[in-house]
Amino acid sequence: MNVLWAGMMLVAVAYGAFHGTIPEVTQAALDSSKEAVTLCVTMLGILSFWMGLMQIGTASGLVSRLTKAARPALRWLFPDIPEDHPAMEHIALNCIANVLGLGWAATGEGLKAMEQLKRLEAERRTVPAGTASREMCTFLVLNISSLQLIPVNVIAYRSQYGSVNPAVIVGPAIAATALSTAVGVVFCRLMRRMSG
Repeated sequence: MNVLWAGMMLVAVAYGAFHGTIPEVTQAALDSSKEAVTLCVTMLGILSFWMGLMQIGTASGLVSRLTKAARPALRWLFPDIPEDHPAMEHIALNCIANVLGLGWAATGEGLKAMEQLKRLEAERRTVPAGTASREMCTFLVLNISSLQLIPVNVIAYRSQYGSVNPAVIVGPAIAATALSTAVGVVFCRLMRRMSG
């Protein structure tokens, strides 16, 4: 990825030098840097707000109740993971954070879930070392499809760039992510059935 970004910057500078627009390239770089910092500060505030709500939800027991409510669906999606395995809790927390539109908060739980799934696979040894297990693939598809009820990041971006109604994206986002999650779940179930 670093090579890709460095290559794009070099091409832009070379193009600017060739066409005599280096001052415009420099100004665009400065403007973009300023805009990036402003966006980061905005996103930090929104992230802090939602992470705070998540901490309140955890302390109040709401997250625990949501995790218990998600268990039947997760048992259906991940029947080979023992019910009391720590991976299930991390998977549930990741899904809850994604549904609430907290993709950044979901990342930590997703990494912990993958770590626990790796340990589980090392104990079972059903696939060669270094190969993703069926549960890892299912979790990855579920995580990428990411059903969201509140697309916090998109609302924040739209607000930052002056949208008159930043939350108008909620309906289409729910429809799109519900469809992508449904397709992902159907795909995983079909692959499970085909592989035996």
